[in-house]
Amino acid sequence: MTPFPLLAGAAGMIFVGGSVAVSGVLADTPVLTVQSLRYAVACLLLALFARVTGRRLVRPRGAEWWWLGGVVLTGMFLFNLALVLGARHAEPAVLGVAVACVPVLLAVVGPLLEGHTPAPRLIAAALVVTAGAGLVQGFGRADAIGLLWALVTVACEAGFTLMAVPVLGRHGPIGVSVHATWMAALLFGVTGVVREGPAAVLRLDGADLLAGAYLAVGVTAMAFVLWYTCVERVGAARAGLLTGLTPIAAAATGVALGGPRPSLLVWLGVAVVATGLALGLTHRDRVRRDAGRTRAGLAGVGGAPGAMSRTRSARG
Repeated sequence: MTPFPLLAGAAGMIFVGGSVAVSGVLADTPVLTVQSLRYAVACLLLALFARVTGRRLVRPRGAEWWWLGGVVLTGMFLFNLALVLGARHAEPAVLGVAVACVPVLLAVVGPLLEGHTPAPRLIAAALVVTAGAGLVQGFGRADAIGLLWALVTVACEAGFTLMAVPVLGRHGPIGVSVHATWMAALLFGVTGVVREGPAAVLRLDGADLLAGAYLAVGVTAMAFVLWYTCVERVGAARAGLLTGLTPIAAAATGVALGGPRPSLLVWLGVAVVATGLALGLTHRDRVRRDAGRTRAGLAGVGGAPGAMSRTRSARG
């Protein structure tokens, strides 16, 4: 396995982790409108990139509409809703720890969508990465409703990757990203007009637009393609381990912006995440990925997920 897919996935997660501080700038803005603009800009950039590089974009067909809609509804729309509503009943650390459980879910469900059994070593590595990410994130308090929203959050975060597995073979990382972003722009746009009004965009100032631009370019246009490239090449289970880098990148960004220095517990968490990554990424399982077979296997997306042979935090 060449290191490029893993580096691409790692870069994508670092972009997402670094967006935590940027997203805080948008806390008091008409967020639905900002999200619609963000995804619309990202879609235009991705479509332009596809045209310049000669990548052919194809129209979704049949069940592909459902899979792509699932990516948007779970990983982009409901994920943000769960974060907002969950924050009313749980401290941010609780939701962060919930998201940190994603590697385990991807290690178990991802291989089933790809047509083979989960690898025990990758499940063990995912548990280690999750534990380390939890230490980095810290723990907090929540009531029963907060815990319920935390479960929704982790399911939606996993859905962003798992729902893309059946369509990556035919559309590729760029195609999936283009379709997901235009659908998200439309969904957030309609919801924004209803909830925030058509004039909400006029309430955005320069800082809001700058933060939205970073989210559009770095956390969406670039991170989506990087992440889906990793998932396509190495599989959802192995790629999922890299989500452990997100809280580390968030902590590092906070320090760079003048926040407190990491505690000993954070450093311990970083070491545990590194151990989990080493356990899962330096071992070659018997199930090997073949790029040609992968694309052929996923081209027939209309069949049952288990028969397929192949395969993005804050997105909001």
